[in-house]
Amino acid sequence: MDDLKQLEERSMNGPVLLFKHSTRCGISSAAKARLEREWTDADDSAHVAYVLDLLKHRALSNAIADRYGIEHASPQVLIIHDRRCTHDDSHFGITYRGVKNELDRQ
Repeated sequence: MDDLKQLEERSMNGPVLLFKHSTRCGISSAAKARLEREWTDADDSAHVAYVLDLLKHRALSNAIADRYGIEHASPQVLIIHDRRCTHDDSHFGITYRGVKNELDRQ
């Protein structure tokens, strides 16, 4: 829960990307790989991003779903800004372009 508080604090300065990932799910691994393949050093400099391992931190994942009133999915990306979830997408809806556009828009 301390990590969630830190994420929310950082979201007060701009949007934060949270990628919820299941290491046992092929779809999740493919979505993560697609993002990582296109994510650049410039993206690292411009945006804050976290990866949440759902198998190790299921309670935190559930707390995030409750906190933001969203249904849990895996894989799932959330964009948190001003302590609110301003965007979420899951499975094959997760694309670099979509994530980047949402981060840049906010």
